[in-house]
Amino acid sequence: MDALMLARLQFAITTVYHFFFVPLTLGLSIFLAILETIYVRTGDEKYKRMVKFWGKLFLINFAMGVVTGIVQEFQFGMNWSEYSRFVGDIFGAPLAIEALLAFFLESTFLGLWLFGWDKLSKRVHAFTMWMVAIGANISALWILIANSFMQEPVGYVLRNGRAEMNDFFALLTNPHVWVQFPHVFFAGVTTASLFVLGISAFHLLRKSDDQPVWHSSFRFAIVYGLIGVILVIMQGHTQAQHMVKNQPMKMAAAEALWDSEDPAAMSLFTWGDEKNRRDVFAIRIPDLLSILAYNRTTGEVKGINQLQAEYELKYGPGDYVPPVAITYWTFRMMVGSGMLMLLVVLMGLYFVIKENYQNRNWFLKLALWGIALPYIANSTGWIMTEVGRQPWIVFGLQKTADAVSPSVSTGEVLFSLIVFTLLYGVLMGADIYLLKKFALLGTDRPKSEPPVESLTDRFGVEL
Repeated sequence: MDALMLARLQFAITTVYHFFFVPLTLGLSIFLAILETIYVRTGDEKYKRMVKFWGKLFLINFAMGVVTGIVQEFQFGMNWSEYSRFVGDIFGAPLAIEALLAFFLESTFLGLWLFGWDKLSKRVHAFTMWMVAIGANISALWILIANSFMQEPVGYVLRNGRAEMNDFFALLTNPHVWVQFPHVFFAGVTTASLFVLGISAFHLLRKSDDQPVWHSSFRFAIVYGLIGVILVIMQGHTQAQHMVKNQPMKMAAAEALWDSEDPAAMSLFTWGDEKNRRDVFAIRIPDLLSILAYNRTTGEVKGINQLQAEYELKYGPGDYVPPVAITYWTFRMMVGSGMLMLLVVLMGLYFVIKENYQNRNWFLKLALWGIALPYIANSTGWIMTEVGRQPWIVFGLQKTADAVSPSVSTGEVLFSLIVFTLLYGVLMGADIYLLKKFALLGTDRPKSEPPVESLTDRFGVEL
């Protein structure tokens, strides 16, 4: 492989690894803020123990996310200097605001939350966690503003061989941001809910001490997860409709749609000949892709061949088709994982209402394994998003091949790739070890426990 492919591989590895931690931070921070607010309002020590237990796991995850995020920014200067030169005036602004505003807000209040248990009042301490949650999600927003410029560039002018910002407000109101950010936000909620649900299920299976904490955590996670999964699916649908209009080649690759169709059929399974751009074997549902794209049974979805010809006229000779197989299968892994998550939370809600989930060992085991589902969806979703944009690093403005550093050799990129991969492997091992260790330890439980309340003990439903 040449320096370009190695640089792309390195950024892919570091990005997927970093995003392994981000959604859990986003969703778990809100979960903790809600729990601590309930503790302040009720004074029930059970909720305090819940906050402290899940807070430990949050801190481990947060620390790993920070370490891996820093490495990504170094790569822009090391491996992608031409990209930094071309769009640094635009891309650097939201990243600088993210670091100076959102991350400092998040990290400052996280320190107050961590060391302020016995020094701050209950209300002030709960406020610090809300500020952590707000800071974390604002941080994600600014990063997605930067990424959305790569997907759908706005607010710029080409001058002296560079893209320079001429409308900061246009950057903030980029339509792509407001379909992408809600999807990431609710993906965070979903990730946190399945994480809490799985660990709670483990302790219910093991009949660990402090059962009130595990029952309440399980019930809260079901409700939190139901909200997250439904909204992430709905927002994903909106994002896909936006993609049909603004990145039609990505949607065509995600569906292995070689030629335009009206109405368009959705692929359930396609084995394609990517070189010759044709189906070898395919199972398609007639009209469904048009329904998903336009909310009606008619509507053209453009195919790869027609878009390739269109882009050649617009941008000049070249291959504008992204890797179809990667885009197609990662899209299905993301959607499939989402459907399985919906099934898990719906079954969990049914068993919670029936008040017999603690006797359903098979479901508790399923919930434990379900922790993996949002991570699969998150990772494959990002791969599909970035690979499906190829060959562009900034859609319509700069190709990925033109963005790599010209002075970095293949050997240098290979060396840094090996070092980062080994280092991240060690960090991943440390993260799994620490999360497992503290998840198995359980809570700082008292000597005696009140009985677990049923859902109907107080006016109908009690979480």
